[in-house]
Amino acid sequence: MKDIEQREDIEILVDRFYEQVIEDPIISYFFNKVVKLNWEKHIPVMYNFWETVLLAKIRYKGSPIPVHIALSSKEPLKPIHFERWIQLWETTVRTNFSGEKANEAVKRAKLMGELMMIKIKKSSEDGFIQ
Repeated sequence: MKDIEQREDIEILVDRFYEQVIEDPIISYFFNKVVKLNWEKHIPVMYNFWETVLLAKIRYKGSPIPVHIALSSKEPLKPIHFERWIQLWETTVRTNFSGEKANEAVKRAKLMGELMMIKIKKSSEDGFIQ
């Protein structure tokens, strides 16, 4: 297997990941019912996000944290949801890629999940600043 080296690899990774997410019994609900996500708009944003994170090509500007805080205010995001997201992500990465960037993709997802859980929890506290 090859490593994640270019945008086309990011697109394969993101597409295969979301193929699983759409059908997943634990987290698909958030995408399909709570947000009613427009997949045609969301997927290119995810390509840009992961290309920025993994390949250092600045295509994404912004922060996913406020979006997830807002989502959690509609329907609480719990550790089980992040654990499942990370599990699906890691399985997708490991099934399709191998190497330094693939390892980084898994590591970054785990860090993001942890950070989002902390920020979501803190967002309900008085005086919260993002």
